[in-house]
Amino acid sequence: MLLNKIATAAFKATEDIVANAVIGSPDPNVVIQKKVKNLGVECIVRGYMWGSMAGLYEKGGRDICGLTMPDGLLRYQQLPEPIFTPTTKAETGPDENMTFAEVEELVGKDLAAQVRELSMKLYQRGCEVAAKAEPPLLFIDTKYEFGLDADNKLYLIDEVNTPDSSRLCSVAEYNEKWPKIAASAKDFKNVTELLNQKPELKVKEFSKQYVRDVLLEAGFKPGKEVPKLTEEQVVECTKRYIQVYESLTHEKFDYPLYSVSASTRLVNNLKHAGVIKGFCAIIAAGSNSDLGHMEKLSAALDTWGIPSKKRICSAHKQPSKLENLIATLNTSIEPVVIIGCAGGTDALSGTASFSSVFPVISCPPDGRNETCLTNVCFQDLPTEWEQHCACTPKVFST
Repeated sequence: MLLNKIATAAFKATEDIVANAVIGSPDPNVVIQKKVKNLGVECIVRGYMWGSMAGLYEKGGRDICGLTMPDGLLRYQQLPEPIFTPTTKAETGPDENMTFAEVEELVGKDLAAQVRELSMKLYQRGCEVAAKAEPPLLFIDTKYEFGLDADNKLYLIDEVNTPDSSRLCSVAEYNEKWPKIAASAKDFKNVTELLNQKPELKVKEFSKQYVRDVLLEAGFKPGKEVPKLTEEQVVECTKRYIQVYESLTHEKFDYPLYSVSASTRLVNNLKHAGVIKGFCAIIAAGSNSDLGHMEKLSAALDTWGIPSKKRICSAHKQPSKLENLIATLNTSIEPVVIIGCAGGTDALSGTASFSSVFPVISCPPDGRNETCLTNVCFQDLPTEWEQHCACTPKVFST
């Protein structure tokens, strides 16, 4: 909710620089954006020696995304001018630094130059807004993402100038601590070692770095189970985001009071906005050879106004993909039914029914009924589900 409020204000503050993909926000926790194709580049702009760049620099690295950094810089130090340090947008694993030439190769020279220029302008606007905050904030670095629609029009997407995509800190705290850090750094190998000895000099960030630090201190490493945050840590993170929201927007954040659960509110608001029906069918098949049958099932569901999505995930060849799909669906606040569309022994439906918290219906392509819906029965659905169904629950019955 806080993140959406901050992002909404930031999108409005940058509309004169570049069009954004925001369509609306039917719920405080939801932002709907225009469908675009992500360029696959994280457009990062840095105004200070901070974060991962500072870590690399302290280890002797001077080549940052194809830019040669001068010797003698310190962590937390303002750079002579903001720099563009793009990275890949990895589907899995960490993002990797990119040179500007690599960005050009990926998206083309003209588009690469355009997103770099827009990123620098957006960062400058972020600095201006942060400087006018109450109390004033320092806009340290940030990340932008862009996408193209079907007509190749460029849009700013995801989020903009938020604590999740940016680093901010108090101008007053920075102005107090930076001179002390600069004066003391000569007695240490680098600023990180200085901060280990004098942690009171560490600058408090308003960003998700706080959560990263908490997890690292708890011993978290990539690939391992993520430690659970304590209630105190959640409160601290929330307080920082509230401070950013109130400082940047000059508006007081009022804690929302709702008479229904968050999940119920979300479903109701999204249904009212016409975004969802309040019910969805997932048609899962074992291979692309079943696509024709999947289309028939989807068309049949359309006649009753039931939205559906198609997924290929073989229980035999892609068991982990099927497991991940079921795990994701199990967290859905919207009621779901899984329609297994695999022939033979239909291991897909059997595997899905073992793990799914939602009903699983087997409609194999080699069934006798042309639409394979004659074995469907909604009569045993929980009463509360019937309120979300886009059709009469007993329409499909044996």
